Amino acid sequence: MGTPVFDLAAFANHLRVEGWAATPPLVARHVLDRLTNDVSTLASGRGGTRNLLELPAIRTLAQSPTIHGLAAAVLGENCVAVRGILFDKTPKANWKVTWHQDLTIAVRNRCEVSGFGPWSVKEGVTHVQPPVEILERMLAIRLHLDDCGPENGPVRVIPRSHRSGRLSGQAIDTWKAEYTAVDCTVARGAVLAFSPLLLHSSSPATLPLHRRVIHLEFAAATLPRELQWYYATDESSIRASA
Repeated sequence: MGTPVFDLAAFANHLRVEGWAATPPLVARHVLDRLTNDVSTLASGRGGTRNLLELPAIRTLAQSPTIHGLAAAVLGENCVAVRGILFDKTPKANWKVTWHQDLTIAVRNRCEVSGFGPWSVKEGVTHVQPPVEILERMLAIRLHLDDCGPENGPVRVIPRSHRSGRLSGQAIDTWKAEYTAVDCTVARGAVLAFSPLLLHSSSPATLPLHRRVIHLEFAAATLPRELQWYYATDESSIRASA
């Protein structure tokens, strides 16, 4: 992957302070074309699919110097990808997402551990809400396979909301009323990154073409011994750094 020169330190600092950051296009066109082809049949009009890290091409992407390097600039070199999701807004799947935080992680098994819960199952995979300390050591890296302008239903964020931990419904309403949201428009081949604790949403596209996004979640956090990430590109590196 060809990586244009951009200020990685400034990217990481902006993300830590504001909770989000975007890059210019970083991924070569031929790589984007190949990835687009690899995921072209996965959404099937549903707007996306989970368990994307089961695809070898997505694991390779997650471990690439470009994508892993962005996560490592914030979380440290030992971070690994632990979940992958494909999103695709189209005329048949043009959804609205209300303001929320990403509070769940995917694990291999259910085990009652203090601080973890409630539990749920999504597409056959066990999910749980971990302590905030786990989420604070995670990062979403979203590679855009298509241009995403204001008309494509971009992610909207409320900067700095990630600093307040897990927010109640009332607290979310306060943030919405008192702070200005930002539309995160992103070019094809560029990355939008944000903390899972950052308040974010998206509106339906007014021009619903493809808005394909490979959403990868990276973690530098260690789970209790009783639990394991459902999928980690190299879970041993997390264990070794603990």
